[in-house]
Amino acid sequence: MRSLGAAVTSEGCIYFTGGVSAVLMGWREMTINVDLKADPEPKGFFESLPKLKDALDINIELAAPDQFVPALPGWQLRSPFIARHGRLVFHHYDFYGQALSKVERDHPRDQIDVASMIRDGLVVPERLVELFGEVEPSLIRYPSIEGTALRNRVMEICR
Repeated sequence: MRSLGAAVTSEGCIYFTGGVSAVLMGWREMTINVDLKADPEPKGFFESLPKLKDALDINIELAAPDQFVPALPGWQLRSPFIARHGRLVFHHYDFYGQALSKVERDHPRDQIDVASMIRDGLVVPERLVELFGEVEPSLIRYPSIEGTALRNRVMEICR
């Protein structure tokens, strides 16, 4: 975060997701990827990534839940603050959005992450169902998602 904050030349916001959130929250000891989204994207962001990747010997992926499932309304407002370094503000990507994308993917590690989000009070199952209901009509834009199966998994979490 410090290196990226020092490298950019304008204000911006970085949202961490996936393994980075899991490590920062203490659910995992390590991650193989740094998944992030810049919004708004600061000047010098893309230029700094290859240098940062090499200097820190890490894999950086431009990935966020809204690439895989519809963005949940108000996601930015629900994205918890992590830190500010230089001109960048760092947040966790909305845990409800992370949970929905993990429920959709349905890998064993994702199931553990969602259970951790619920256990730690970051995701309230009933609210996840409400937010899913708001974006469910948008699933048509995601042809790889089987909407009924996703709805069933989201409803199962609420039980």
